[in-house]
Amino acid sequence: MKRTLAIILALMLAMSLVACGGSSGGEVKEPSNVTTGNNTEDTQQVEQTEKNEEPEKTEVTISETVLVDEAGVKITAKRLATDGIFGPEIKLLIENNSGKDLTFQCRNASVNGYMVETMMSVDVVNGKKANDGLTFMESALEACGIDAIADMEFAFHIFDMAEWETYLDTNAIQIKTSIADTFEYTYDDSGDLAYEGNGVKIVVKGLAEDASIFGPSIVVYIENTGNKDVTVQTRDVSINGFMVDALFSCDVVAGKRAVDTITFMDSDLEENDIAAIENVELSFHVFDMAEWETIVDTEVVNITF
Repeated sequence: MKRTLAIILALMLAMSLVACGGSSGGEVKEPSNVTTGNNTEDTQQVEQTEKNEEPEKTEVTISETVLVDEAGVKITAKRLATDGIFGPEIKLLIENNSGKDLTFQCRNASVNGYMVETMMSVDVVNGKKANDGLTFMESALEACGIDAIADMEFAFHIFDMAEWETYLDTNAIQIKTSIADTFEYTYDDSGDLAYEGNGVKIVVKGLAEDASIFGPSIVVYIENTGNKDVTVQTRDVSINGFMVDALFSCDVVAGKRAVDTITFMDSDLEENDIAAIENVELSFHVFDMAEWETIVDTEVVNITF
């Protein structure tokens, strides 16, 4: 099945980092202190143990289920394959009788309540079928501490192959696996609180020990308990007093969490003769995913290593 440019780019990125859903799978060097605004007191740390009830590895399965059947499009989940090269994959049967040649992609995917990166782009011309799959990136699952899948949630984005116009955006679809009824959902929000308000919580977990191909990264945990889907970005970033660019943009839908990284460019560090990251200052810009309206621009967050 022919893949689009988006999939090619996703394959390249998968070897180095994961977008929202986490790009740090290794150890994390914790910051010595994080302060916001004029507050110099250490923020309270909340520690929870990440665990699940699987004393032994058991086979995780799903039932064959029709996920979408509207507007001439039918998508059926056939099974869950856990031996994929890039991560576990939902095997799909896609049928297109819409009258248009269509591309099928995925949006806003989560596993066990954590936003994760996925890989899927399938072209199906009118009147044809395709056996393909939706892959959940193993690197993203590892960054979130996920070693067993209890549930998956996502939406399909379907558009015209020729015109690129949206044909159908589905509602959120949830699939529960064979271990869902006995799975214990716990989330690791340990670290230093950088911001909490407007239904959004941001925790700095530390400096990732393993740098990406671009440069070193800070690991952050984001929780969205509000009723709006949000995007979190950074503004006015400096390292050791020098202004630098940062790679960070994380989508977190309502009721979900994310583990992601703020990545700095090696070239910026070299240009400013920064041999070691001692202090980082930045603010977070949080906005509505749908309307692009600003929800909050936080006070300056000071992170000391």
